[in-house]
Amino acid sequence: MDITEDQHNMTVQYCFPDNNLSCIMVVRTGPGNMLLFIFLSCISVCTVFLNLLVIISISHFKQLHTPTNLLVLSLAVADLLVGLIVMPVKIMELVDNCWYLGKTACSLFPVIVYIIVSASNGSLVFIAIDRYIAINDPLLYSTKITVFKTSMFIVINWSCSVLYNFLFYYFEGHLLQTEKFTSCIGECVVAQDFSSSIADLVISFICPCSVIILLYMKIFKVAIQQAKTVNAVEYDNAHGRGVKGSKNKAAKTLGIVICVYVAIWIPYYISSVSFESITSLSVVWTVFSWLIYTNSTVNPLIYAIFYPWFRISVKYIITCRIFDSSPSKVNLFPECS
Repeated sequence: MDITEDQHNMTVQYCFPDNNLSCIMVVRTGPGNMLLFIFLSCISVCTVFLNLLVIISISHFKQLHTPTNLLVLSLAVADLLVGLIVMPVKIMELVDNCWYLGKTACSLFPVIVYIIVSASNGSLVFIAIDRYIAINDPLLYSTKITVFKTSMFIVINWSCSVLYNFLFYYFEGHLLQTEKFTSCIGECVVAQDFSSSIADLVISFICPCSVIILLYMKIFKVAIQQAKTVNAVEYDNAHGRGVKGSKNKAAKTLGIVICVYVAIWIPYYISSVSFESITSLSVVWTVFSWLIYTNSTVNPLIYAIFYPWFRISVKYIITCRIFDSSPSKVNLFPECS
């Protein structure tokens, strides 16, 4: 018995070996876990790289200093922070199930995570509003939407994200009393009860999702009408393919935007309201939270990479030609010249 107990004690590892109240370290090894960590690390790197390209492109080239691109820039900043801060910390937790950053960081980290995620969602909503105004009232767009107004919307978006999440976690008790959720040192647990999950579901998902879907449906309708008008002259020569092609392109683009957003967020909120109380230690929370984080990887693909100007600007950045030419002289829209 003594030998067995000694062998057991030798195999048990603690997050903080010098502290008697330390949590037991659960080191996840094996080929499957290693592949998972490598995969998640690649997602983190890709998220940082793609969003950094968007940020550099919009910041550097003067042709891209438009109200719409300011919103895309705000979205890219939020998504960059997800890849730069949120994902690495979450990977660290998955490796051995220990929290090494202390009580203060444990209190603030969930708030920071959801401030970033909320700001990203807010940017998606403002992008939808911007595109709706641009396509529904193009003649008055330049007077309704200016760089100054867009900058104010961005400030409001981030300010509301900060205020909402601080208040949410304050009333949850996590912000000031992290010890009531933890059982040992080296553990950082976020708990969310059913009523809080319902409130967060309405504020963080149903409201913005409804706005985005409603606006994009209206955008789709107006786009179809405009496509019919623009292609009316070409209809006879193209045998109707002009209108059909425009419809398919609009449907494909808007379909990707809506489906990706809904598909990424619905599983998380369904799980959050399916239990009376759910914590960040659960497998369900972990899997669906990572699904939300990957939205930050997908966003630059949807909102930037599909645009020709982005491909041109990336070539300038990767080849370091941005240092050789003036940003005001580079033409990112050759089809318009």
